[in-house]
Amino acid sequence: MRDPIADLVHRYADAVVNLDEAQWSATWADDAVWQLNPRFEVAGRDAIVQLWRSSMEGFRAVVQVVMNGTYDLDDDGQGAGRWYIQEFLQPRDGAPMFMLGHYDDTYTLVDGQWRFASRRLVMHYAGPPDLSAPMPNPRA
Repeated sequence: MRDPIADLVHRYADAVVNLDEAQWSATWADDAVWQLNPRFEVAGRDAIVQLWRSSMEGFRAVVQVVMNGTYDLDDDGQGAGRWYIQEFLQPRDGAPMFMLGHYDDTYTLVDGQWRFASRRLVMHYAGPPDLSAPMPNPRA
């Protein structure tokens, strides 16, 4: 049997790599919240997908790699987890970029399928692939 939350996280990353909007959209609950930094979040699957679509237009390629993660689920169809990622980004204009971070997630069971109720991105590094940019402390 496949791990349902790992499968959700990996379908999300696979959709990013393959620019598969339908697959990516299907990972979100209708009333989900996506927070990309402490001062910017968007609510509702339609708004989330619109933001993703416009963001992805700025890149020739994005490879999102899922690393380690943990999560807990309850008997009421809710859960929470944390998944570490790295992204290799090739902007349409500009130099290649590299990002290290993690997502703090909440999950909800919708019609027998786990979906993201929320994803909050915490960046540990964003800059040149050689790691020459400063690394902020995400706990600060």
